[in-house]
Amino acid sequence: MNPYMTFSQALEAIKTGARVARNGWNGKGMWIALQLPGEGSKMTLPYIYMSTVTGALVPWLASQTDLLAEDWVLA
Repeated sequence: MNPYMTFSQALEAIKTGARVARNGWNGKGMWIALQLPGEGSKMTLPYIYMSTVTGALVPWLASQTDLLAEDWVLA
């Protein structure tokens, strides 16, 4: 069974609460997830965020390479 996904499949996975990562990312331990704003949040719409190599959480914006990659995996 192929563990790799397209970005479309990875996006569907994060919508269900999963964390995903690229096998091709140099930093180990990095992943992205979906944040759904809660009642007390200053954000009003869902957004994708990343856990960096150091564990910092930051907003994430996909590159064209990320969107076209087929090496996404569950993290």
